[in-house]
Amino acid sequence: MIMTDSTGEQTWLQIQHKLSLRKLIEGSEYPEDLKYDFNIKGELRHLDTNEPFVFNYYKNSHEQNHKRYQVLGHLITQYVYELLERVCMLQKVYIPTNATEDEPRTFFFMSENALTSSSSLVVLLQDRGVFCAGQWGQRTIVSEGLEHGTQIPFIKMALQSHREVIVLNPNDNFVDLKPEKEKLSFFTREESLPSTQSTWGIPKRGSSSPEEHTLYVWDHFISKSAAKNVAFIAHGYGGLVFVDLLVQRKCEVMNKVYSVAFIDSMHNTQHQARNDPQIQKWIQTNCREWVSNRKPLGKAVGSLVKVNCPVVSAGTEKYGLAPSCSLRSIFKYLKSTLKAKTATACRHSPVLTRSSTSKKRDNK
Repeated sequence: MIMTDSTGEQTWLQIQHKLSLRKLIEGSEYPEDLKYDFNIKGELRHLDTNEPFVFNYYKNSHEQNHKRYQVLGHLITQYVYELLERVCMLQKVYIPTNATEDEPRTFFFMSENALTSSSSLVVLLQDRGVFCAGQWGQRTIVSEGLEHGTQIPFIKMALQSHREVIVLNPNDNFVDLKPEKEKLSFFTREESLPSTQSTWGIPKRGSSSPEEHTLYVWDHFISKSAAKNVAFIAHGYGGLVFVDLLVQRKCEVMNKVYSVAFIDSMHNTQHQARNDPQIQKWIQTNCREWVSNRKPLGKAVGSLVKVNCPVVSAGTEKYGLAPSCSLRSIFKYLKSTLKAKTATACRHSPVLTRSSTSKKRDNK
């Protein structure tokens, strides 16, 4: 399936001539070790053989192969950042907002009118790992392609349905202090690229953990946005992070967030909310979870572990494919829940009549 925009044009076909992973690889120190690029379908393929990525490039050297894979992952991250800005037209926002000139910062992405538009706002929150903003999973990008491993299809669908978007970056928590040559060398014994935890790194203020990052963006951006209807799509550990946000900012979140789509979530309502009946009821009413399962997409799935919101199948047993496989089902759910909330608000809002306005004037 090739990603298309609202005019039916093939987005990947448009960008391949101007923007490519190969250009980033050629600018690195290892252009011959990583002769790969994404094809028109967004699949990672070898330039000479057209074969998928091969991990065991060096014989009998797991360490060298691991370093090579890490460098590829780092370049894919930079490539996805460029896609977010140049294809999805998102803006990069640096935080903390009051950082000093020399202070380490991280960033997240949002659509141009995310804070000012009264349209509904969709917030994307991924699983934990070495991957950053715009990615559901790096291994999935490498093995299955951009269509399945990145959040771009979700972003495009949200924008096409006149929603605004915020893409969080919860895993960029530390500044790596190792020299650049050590970071990108295939042959060093140290870990080569930044991770969520590092004895070599220092934490970034306001984003030292996924929970802290999400809370910071909520306090300084999402809570202040003009959107009255906010939806979260949270994958894996991102589900736990959202429930942590719900506990920390209970009233704010309950008033502003109308729906949450969990995907294979790691949250535990009873443990995190300490049996708060309001939070439990809110999750039961406003959330739905898609889980990796052999049943057809959207079919109900029983769960003995978590009974806190409706659980349905993602239409695949593969964890890495659960987000992409459930995409259309999730947006159908968000549309129906927003419609239901709007209808409820209309029923409860007072109807302005001539008699009521005359009564108001008489009472003045």
